[in-house]
Amino acid sequence: MNRLRILPCLLVVCCLTVARHGLAQQLSLFTQYREALSLLNPAAVSNDFLAYQQNFSVGVSYRKQWTDLPAGPATRILRGDLLFETGGSVHLLTGGFIVNDQTGPTGYTGLYGRLGGLVSGDPEFGGFGVALTAGANQYRLRASDIRLRDEGDVLGVQDQQQMYPDVGVGIFGYVMLDARGFDGDYLYGGVSIPQVFGIDLTFRNEQGEFYVQRVQHYYAQLGMYKFFDNGGFLQPSVWVKYVQNAPVNVDFNLRYQVAPAFWVGAGGSSGGTVHLETGFQIGGDYGYDNTLRVGYGFDYSFSTFGPEVGGTHEIQLTYSFDQ
Repeated sequence: MNRLRILPCLLVVCCLTVARHGLAQQLSLFTQYREALSLLNPAAVSNDFLAYQQNFSVGVSYRKQWTDLPAGPATRILRGDLLFETGGSVHLLTGGFIVNDQTGPTGYTGLYGRLGGLVSGDPEFGGFGVALTAGANQYRLRASDIRLRDEGDVLGVQDQQQMYPDVGVGIFGYVMLDARGFDGDYLYGGVSIPQVFGIDLTFRNEQGEFYVQRVQHYYAQLGMYKFFDNGGFLQPSVWVKYVQNAPVNVDFNLRYQVAPAFWVGAGGSSGGTVHLETGFQIGGDYGYDNTLRVGYGFDYSFSTFGPEVGGTHEIQLTYSFDQ
């Protein structure tokens, strides 16, 4: 098999999903990750319940990363979350999501269900959850989209796809604070492994092969809701990400909900990325049982490693209500 020399920009993009030793983040990233906590941690209680006491939500999002690269990652997600209060001491955490991620010539589509339990005498005041996600991914290679640098190089692998199972696990806890200056506010946190099974895929035919390895990711989340008398709140949050053989990445964010229909937020990561977000909602403290939120997020990387990749845009839509 010939040793391939792929265009530099394509190599930078593909390192997210096909790095031989897992040197980069391989799972999808999010700017507005608080809107999709159950994707990061199966045991997480949703933002909708903690902020608005609404236990059912559905959402869609689209994220286009590195807009200056034609083959930059694009992620689409459809999700649903339900906290079903049983009347006992253990309540049901359920839901699921579909994720479609495309990075250059490689991509995957995953379908997951979620099942867990929240131990709590009354979920309004706090609880401790344990849950898992289980599903399957279709990993695909569009060899026809790979452009080789030299005319004489031959890839030798045709368009192919493979299926593999996957499981994610997590624990999550939250508590309503009862202290001076923090009466009725929430503190929450959790740890998770959203992809327990590492995978080793080899796309092969008689002319050559294309090898893909994905490794486990380890996440931690920590955050707080500080509510104000006007119906708004302040939400600082931290998302810690670790992948074997890569530096720990810490993502800090601060969101301010301007009562009751508008929010702004900002943050950054230890990897040299700055985040900005804004959005509006209908419902919440207006007295409606339902809430509709539309959010926009923007990332820009100031990292000096590699080529200029441009910004990242993310749009999300969430509809929630009290079941």
